Order: sequence, then structure tokens, then C-alpha cells
Amino acid sequence: MPDPRPDDPRRADARREDPRRGDPRRADARSLLQRYDLRPRRSLGQNFLVDPTAPARIAACAELTAADTALEVGAGLGTLTAELATRAGRVIAVETDPQLVSVLNIELDPYPNVEIVHADILAVDPAEVLGARDAADAGRALWGPRLPHYQVVANLPYYITNAVVRHLLEAPVRPARMVITVQREVAERMVAGPGDMSLLAVSVQFYGSPRICLRLKRGAFHPVPQVASAVVRVDLYDDPPVAVDDVAGFFRVVKAGFGQRRKQLRNALSADLALAPQAVEAALTAGGIDPTRRAETLSIAEWGQLHAALAPLLEA
Repeated sequence: MPDPRPDDPRRADARREDPRRGDPRRADARSLLQRYDLRPRRSLGQNFLVDPTAPARIAACAELTAADTALEVGAGLGTLTAELATRAGRVIAVETDPQLVSVLNIELDPYPNVEIVHADILAVDPAEVLGARDAADAGRALWGPRLPHYQVVANLPYYITNAVVRHLLEAPVRPARMVITVQREVAERMVAGPGDMSLLAVSVQFYGSPRICLRLKRGAFHPVPQVASAVVRVDLYDDPPVAVDDVAGFFRVVKAGFGQRRKQLRNALSADLALAPQAVEAALTAGGIDPTRRAETLSIAEWGQLHAALAPLLEA
């Protein structure tokens, strides 16, 4: 007799008959998909972990304790969720696919510290999910308070990586740490230094210190993606690494600098910010930035100098 679907009333009997159920650590994605007669949805960027060692290795990067709350983005079939539940005091698993939510409710039932939230993470305020509204109300726009026992652990779909990272970093409350599995090329961009900087690198490094703590081969996932992956750990700062009074204004300047990255800064900034080239060049020189440099060569500290130099022109 075939396994019942998640919404089939026979599922309770089947769980009692099958000792493997209720512990997704004992089954890989292929067997779980077969068990529930599911197919990975390409439209949602679903690639499930099948390397049996990967969940523990990813969780180890987070260094979770019983005092921590782990927010998992894209819980999928629950293989990583179950591992997090053995390490963290509380796990909030966010999943947008209703079919997978049904699977999670079955497979993670033995873990009382797991809460399953059926939602699109980009439409969710982490403060509401965490029950941290008071902390969020005290935060500043684009620089909310950092909660010391809140961590994000996620295997992010490649096509929404940048959007999810920005959403979490700019949320009303920020995690103390993020451990995210992303495309390896994206991971390398996040940790790049001056000379290879990008808008993504500045966006991440403004909020925290990133490092690659684990590399995963293509075969660690099902279906096998076209690219390799890496796990990036970002330890967030309590305060900005540079003195910036206007975070939104800071990123306006950064985005303008990378808007036409093949151009020299004086030309890219004057074009994107609608400022006179001579005025931009004078401000850059006064701020100690060579106007002929390109955006990818600047450090976070130099972006702070650049914003300070341009602020009077932007306010005029």
C-alpha cells in the first residue's frame, strides 16, 4: 500500500507503523519526497540537502546553544530543522510551500521546540515572528537592534538570496549571527575585499563580518544544481563599522557608485546622483578619495568617507 499523502487521515496510522517517521535526520530528501509523493518545485528554487553530514556541519557553523532562537528560512523537508532543534532552545521554521508545511508538521512533530510558520519570509517581519515587537519599536530605520540570542540559519534559494539577506539585515530587529547556504560565487562576493568589492559585499560587510565556513559540492543537493554552494557565517555588529548618521543616504551613495561600475567614481556618482561633475570631484578630493578610482576598490571605511564628503551636496 503506498504511503499516505500529508493530508490523508491514514497518516497517523502510518506514522505509528513506520519508526522512521518523525525523525527527518534518518531519511534523506529523496526518500522523503518519495514517501509523500512530491516533486521539487523549480519555480521555488527547491534543492534539498541529501548529504547526510551536511545538516550537522551547517548547524555547527552557527554554534547554537540552548539559550538561542534559530530562525530557519526555507525549512524544506526538515532535515536541517531537526538538527537545529537538538542544539537551539527554540526553532522557528519558515516555509512558503504548503505541501512542505504539511510534511514538516508530520516529520517534526516529536520536536516540541520547533514552530512551523507557513509564510513567505520576504513578507514576514522577523520581530513579529520572534515576539520581539518592543525591541523593534526601539530600533532605527535600516539599523534595528541586534538580539544576542537570535540567529538565522538558512539554505537560501539562489534566485532570492540578495533580497532575503537585505530583508533580514534591514529588519526592525537584527540577528546576532546569520549562517546561510548560498551559491559559492555569491559567497565569494560577500567576503571579497577592496579591489573586488560589489554592492552585495558592501551591503553585508556594513552590517557584519562575513566568512566562508563550509563548502558544499553540487551533489550535496537534490536535484543537483548547476553550481556549487558555500555556507557563509556573518557575525553582525552592534553598531555600524563607520560613523554614518543616515544609513539610507549611505546606501544611496554606494548604489550610485556601483550603478555604472566601469566608470570612474566622479562620473558614476555625478550621473546617478544628478550632481555636477566638478562638484563631485571637489567633494571626493576633499574627502581624501581619488575621483578616478572605481567603486570596487573602496573599503567600507572609504565608503563612509565618501558619504560624508557628498552629504552636503545631497542635502542642498
